[in-house]
Amino acid sequence: MFSAGIERAIHVSIAAHAGQKRKGSVDTPYVVHPIHVALLLARHGADEELVQAGLLHDVVEDCPDQWNLARIAEEFGPRVAAIVGDLTEDKSKTWEERKRWAVEHVAHMSTEGAMVKAADKLHNLSALLEELSTNADHSAVWAKFKGGRERTLAMSGELVDALHARLGSTLSAELARTMQALLDVAR
Repeated sequence: MFSAGIERAIHVSIAAHAGQKRKGSVDTPYVVHPIHVALLLARHGADEELVQAGLLHDVVEDCPDQWNLARIAEEFGPRVAAIVGDLTEDKSKTWEERKRWAVEHVAHMSTEGAMVKAADKLHNLSALLEELSTNADHSAVWAKFKGGRERTLAMSGELVDALHARLGSTLSAELARTMQALLDVAR
């Protein structure tokens, strides 16, 4: 699915996340995450603007010195900006406050925002599942998470339940299956 808008969103995501690494990784560029989110959305039938929002979903949150919602709207349109805005957490809040807000916000966000959030969570849980499945030292994996094992699993479970109830889609069903697989491996 080539389009000039998606091409531009890929370039923006790469530039905005330059030098950032995935949680606990010394060699995985952060931009791998929004690219996976966009691929998941495309696989589940998302349109061009939704794929753009997937590519850009973390730029305002993680790169506020470069990007804000007004700039997203100017360069990618108001729909993409609204979706990104639905997902942007307030980094001045504690981990617990941000994760609680994310769960509670599912009921109030747009369907498109919920779809991007589901793809976002699906990639994060899939990556965690892969890491736990290939690493005998689970405590080292969980040490990378501010919420630790128990709180991370609990908050993830609440978010997955909220998204699955809200969307009832093949994407949210895949998310629920991945959450269950993660629980099975983490126990």
